[in-house]
Amino acid sequence: MNTSWLGLLIGAAALATATTHAAGDPEVGATRAVTCIACHGQDGNSVNGEWPKLAGQHEQYLVRQLRLYKSGERENAVMLGMSIGLSDKDIADISAYYAAQTIKPGLADEALVRLGQRVYRAGNAATGVPACMACHGPSGGGNPASGYPALGGQHTQYTAAKLKEFRAGAVWGKGNNANAVMRTVAAELTDAEIDAVASYLEGLH
Repeated sequence: MNTSWLGLLIGAAALATATTHAAGDPEVGATRAVTCIACHGQDGNSVNGEWPKLAGQHEQYLVRQLRLYKSGERENAVMLGMSIGLSDKDIADISAYYAAQTIKPGLADEALVRLGQRVYRAGNAATGVPACMACHGPSGGGNPASGYPALGGQHTQYTAAKLKEFRAGAVWGKGNNANAVMRTVAAELTDAEIDAVASYLEGLH
C-alpha cells in the first residue's frame, strides 16, 4: 500500500474513532422506526433495490449517516424530511434497532461473479484500485471500529448507484476522510467493475 493510501486510511480510522455516541436501545428503536418501514422494511431488509438494507449495519455507522442526513451534509430530500425531527436519542435507538436485525443476502449474477470477486478481493493493480476487502472485510462485514460499513448482502442497484456517486465526487459530510477514500477508489472504477462488484456483494455473506 502506498503512503498516500496509508494516510487516508489512518485519517479515516482516526475520525471514526473520535466520533462516539451513547448506545441506543433497540426495543425503543423498534417503535421509533415505524416511519422507516415503508422504504427499509420491518426488519431492515428493503424490497426495493433503490433503498438500502439497514439490517445488520453497524450502529455507529447508521448514527453518523442519520446525523449527516439531518444536517443536510449528505443530500437526500426524502431522508432530510425523515430525519429532521429526530433527536439524538431517537437516532441512537433507531440505529440500534436496525443494527440488531439480520440482513438477508440476495443472489449475485453468475456472469459477473468472477470480475466482481477479483475487484473485491484483489482490486485492479493496473489502474491503482485497491482491494475492497481491505476495509470491508473478506465477507463484507465492514469494520465498525474504523467506520467502514458492512456491504455484504446489500442490493446491487443501491451499491452500484453509490459507487457511481462517489466516482462523480459525492461528498458525505465535512472533512469525512472515509468518504475521501471512497471517492479516490471509485474514480478509477469502470462501469463494468462497479456493476460486477455490486452484484458480487449482494450474494456475499
